[in-house]
Amino acid sequence: MLGRLLEINGIDSVILENHSKDYVIDRVRAGVLEQGTVDLMIASGVGERLQREGLRHDGVWLAFNGDRHHINFRDLTGQSIVVYGQNEVLKDYIAACESSSHPPYFEVSDVSVDEIQSATPKVRFRKDGIDQELICDFIAGCDGFHGICRLAVPASHRHCYEKVYPFAWLGILATAAPSSEELVYALHDRGFALFSMRSPQVTRLYLQCSPDEDITQWPDHRIWKELQTRLETSDGWRINQGPIFQKGVTPMRSFVVDPMRYGNLFLAGDSAHIVPPTGAKGLNLAAADIRVLAHAIVAYYKTGKSEELTNYSSTCLRRIWKAQRFSWWMTSMLHRFGGENDFDYHRQIAELDYVTSSPAGMTCLAENYVGLPIDTPIPV
Repeated sequence: MLGRLLEINGIDSVILENHSKDYVIDRVRAGVLEQGTVDLMIASGVGERLQREGLRHDGVWLAFNGDRHHINFRDLTGQSIVVYGQNEVLKDYIAACESSSHPPYFEVSDVSVDEIQSATPKVRFRKDGIDQELICDFIAGCDGFHGICRLAVPASHRHCYEKVYPFAWLGILATAAPSSEELVYALHDRGFALFSMRSPQVTRLYLQCSPDEDITQWPDHRIWKELQTRLETSDGWRINQGPIFQKGVTPMRSFVVDPMRYGNLFLAGDSAHIVPPTGAKGLNLAAADIRVLAHAIVAYYKTGKSEELTNYSSTCLRRIWKAQRFSWWMTSMLHRFGGENDFDYHRQIAELDYVTSSPAGMTCLAENYVGLPIDTPIPV
């Protein structure tokens, strides 16, 4: 996203990726796009396939006590969400960037950053057996939670906030037509479950499990039985089953680093923050970071002023903490935490009952889910 936005504004950049192009495209991750992310893709000229193939959802369902309750985003906020896989987003941006004067470098190794407080920070890497060095104005650390950029900031200059949850998600992809037109979030006394989809042919499903769950102990028939149990509702709705072609366990954590800038190194996306996936905020927060960062870099080259760059971290963190609050709230409302008693479960049921019966409660969920407003203009 950042490379594309800079290219549109005539600013050269180089994109480095450790993995192969096929690995990046084939790795299935998030899939719910806020309207702001959709607008960003369209404005940057990569939204044609998204507009054609994305699945627009006007709301979600919350299921508890055996009943489903609909939250209509469009009625409450005038906005919707779009289901379009993160790997499809990457495919579109990679295609656009490969046609630029500086296509991405895939399968690089030994990447390091140096002199990040200077006016000419450096990135060193190895490509096709040759050591190379980039001398830059700015470095964008979009290299994920396990990347090198955040750790390049001295520990004395970064404050990390973290919450680790006592559960994980066991997620699957199955060749099965979605049985609902919109997502279904379910609280069951056995734990959380989520019905989602990636396309008209592929269903994405999750169920709460232990962080150290052994995936080999979950044959397909056990997964389907548990999902059907947790997602069963009194209106007769049931999930469609089909061959499972991917399964895995994802631990749950919340994480924020402050500040998101050190010298001329700027952190964005998962290198700066992680949210539990319950609120569908991870990809969208990364896109919002890039919108702010691209705007700041473009403003610097056009005006010579660095005010937007100076404000980058504080601007992003204000939105990030609101998304963290929402993701924590959704996670707390829909999961069993262990060590709880019947009081805690009934409190969760009461909260869901309030949210699904109160216009104010439904509006609060809806406006956070579709994405809070972002004042930074798209730099195109």
